[in-house]
Amino acid sequence: MEQKNDNLRERLLSHLPQPENLAAYREETASLLAKHEKALSTEKWSAIALAYCVLALFFFCDWIMKYRPLDTGAQFGFLGGILVFVLFAGILVVKSLIYASQVATLKELKQVQLQVLELQASLVQRSGSQTGK
Repeated sequence: MEQKNDNLRERLLSHLPQPENLAAYREETASLLAKHEKALSTEKWSAIALAYCVLALFFFCDWIMKYRPLDTGAQFGFLGGILVFVLFAGILVVKSLIYASQVATLKELKQVQLQVLELQASLVQRSGSQTGK
């Protein structure tokens, strides 16, 4: 069982960059997180904008039905169109929330990876200083 744990540990550690590349990896991680934060902000604002458009369309439809009576088919057409937009806005909001949780998880994962790399680098320095004595 111990051999299997060591094998798993080695496989997981092999996917991390080497401690010599810590500064480059930190910069790469910062740019990756900034890119995801910008994309998340864009998604959030597009969902909010679509929700406001749906709200405006609903009030416009209500105004039309109040002041310019339409036949039943046209009323159902307006309401059906609003329903489609409401569903699309709901999908965008849920998609934005899922993406926000993915970005938060990615941020935590990258922080843990950086901590592991810093520990590896400090262990390498410590072992190098002890063997040099």
